[in-house]
Amino acid sequence: MNIESIGTWAGEVYKALENSDTHMLGLKLVKKATKLKKDEIMAALGWLGREGKIVIATKDEDIVISLV
Repeated sequence: MNIESIGTWAGEVYKALENSDTHMLGLKLVKKATKLKKDEIMAALGWLGREGKIVIATKDEDIVISLV
């Protein structure tokens, strides 16, 4: 895992959120849409969160990610 990989994964997660109708997806749907592993998704979420591009919340025991 390196910075370039995390940036690439962040781009994939961002595109998945952008392409969803509501710009919001649960963690399971992000995983399905991107084909990334859970640790790769978490690294990407950290990247996007640091850039202020996403909001992370919980809903019915699922992690929900939405674009700002």
